[in-house]
Amino acid sequence: MFKNPFSFKGRIRRTEFWLTVMIYWVLVFVLAYVIDNSVSEETSLVGVLLLVALIWFVFAQSTKRCHDLGRNGLWMFMPFYFIRMLFIEGGVRSNKYGANPKGTNDPRLRNSYPITI
Repeated sequence: MFKNPFSFKGRIRRTEFWLTVMIYWVLVFVLAYVIDNSVSEETSLVGVLLLVALIWFVFAQSTKRCHDLGRNGLWMFMPFYFIRMLFIEGGVRSNKYGANPKGTNDPRLRNSYPITI
């Protein structure tokens, strides 16, 4: 889990995406508190830089979650698609974005024939 979290390549499961969302909101509130209550400009600057890194992290993880659903990463900007990323299960087979992040032990893949398109 959290393998290459700042990369935009690959796929992630719902569990990792849920953890990403929770981490994001906790750190956003902490950083907002630090930035708002900082007494020096250096502390504010560090907080803003950490916030930029956090946003990059969330965009990368969201892109990988879109990939798990078989979509381009730009779909994360569609209204209400975020809800789909949280609740809908990803594809069980490999797609053009990578292998199934759950591995090959998925029981739905047993005794199935590969689909060629």
